[in-house]
Formats: sequence, structure tokens, C-alpha cells
Amino acid sequence: MRAVINILLTVVILVLVYLLYESIMEPIRFNKERDNREAAVKQRLIDIRSAQVLYKQKYGRYTGSFDTLINFIKFDSIPVVFRKGSLTDDMVAKGMTERDAIQQKLIVRDTSFVVITDSIFSIAYPVDSLRFVPFAPGAQFEMSSAAIETASKVVVQVFEASALNNVFLQGLDRQLIINYNALRTEITGFPGMKVGNVREPNNNAGNWEN
Repeated sequence: MRAVINILLTVVILVLVYLLYESIMEPIRFNKERDNREAAVKQRLIDIRSAQVLYKQKYGRYTGSFDTLINFIKFDSIPVVFRKGSLTDDMVAKGMTERDAIQQKLIVRDTSFVVITDSIFSIAYPVDSLRFVPFAPGAQFEMSSAAIETASKVVVQVFEASALNNVFLQGLDRQLIINYNALRTEITGFPGMKVGNVREPNNNAGNWEN
């Protein structure tokens, strides 16, 4: 009987040790995988922002449509001014301006059009995947644009793209996700990652940059 009790005690101790080990390791594994997923989501949001900035430079506004943004990246172009030469000290001493130097062809400027993929993305970049949230098969970023009036009555073009933690952290420990959502909501006001803001201008900042 004593041998049976000892065996049972050993099993209980082993189970308790395992549960203690898991209680320590599960948050560590969660944090590591969370950081990995957040890094991928952040980079995708930065890519969206880069494309949106170029789109606004050309069209004067942002777009709330991924179809429009992706087509812009794949098929549109932006003007780029190439410059050769610059004002020298001797030119400045003679009272010459840059415009004078251009007229005299001492400085040459030439405008050409560059395909968007050549300016911000590589040819191999998966442009069609720009809309999709990493680690969340089939899920798309929420994206919208707007024109809002500031307190000084200035109309400002804004956009926002975002993904909830629940989307790209799916499959991880549910309670740890709930805890993390509460933390991020307290710190940033949003339980996920986003760039830009359609309620107030924030210079297209990401909420990880606050």
C-alpha cells in the first residue's frame, strides 16, 4: 500500500511541476509569438502608409479602397525630378539665382515618371497581398479615408488602416489575448494595431509610435 501511495504522490508532484512550468512558459511563448506577429502586421501597415502617401501626392487625397490603392501601385506612376548641377559659390557671388542657372543651362532639371513599384516596393513585392492581415488567412485590414475640418477650419485629408489583436493573434491563448487587449486599449485606446486616424489628424502615425 505504501508503494502505491508513493507512486501516486510522485505522479501528483510531477503533474504539479508540469502545471507550474506551463504557467511560467505559456506567457513567455505568447509574448514571443505576439511580437513576431506584430512585427509582420506593423510592416504591412507601414507599406500601406507609404503607398497612401504617394497616392495623396498625386491625387490630393487618400483612398479608402484597397482595389484602388493596389491598382495605383501596380499600374500608376509618379513624376520624379532629376537634377544635374548646383549653384556654386562663384554663381552666388555674381548674384545668380537657381532659376538663372537653369535658364542658362548651368543646372539641368528633367522630369520623368517612375512606376510606383520602382519607388517604394521591389518587383518581387506581393502587392496583391497588401490588403491581407498576416497570420490571419483571408482577413483584410480595415481601411478608410476622410476629409475632416480642424478647429482652425482647415480641411485635412486623413486615412486609417487597422487590424484587431483578435484577428492576427488568433490561435494563441484566449485569456492572454483578452489581457493584452485590455493593456493596449489602456495605452493606445485601440485593441490592435493601426496607422493614421480618420477622427483627427495624427500625421499618419502608427499607434505603436505613440
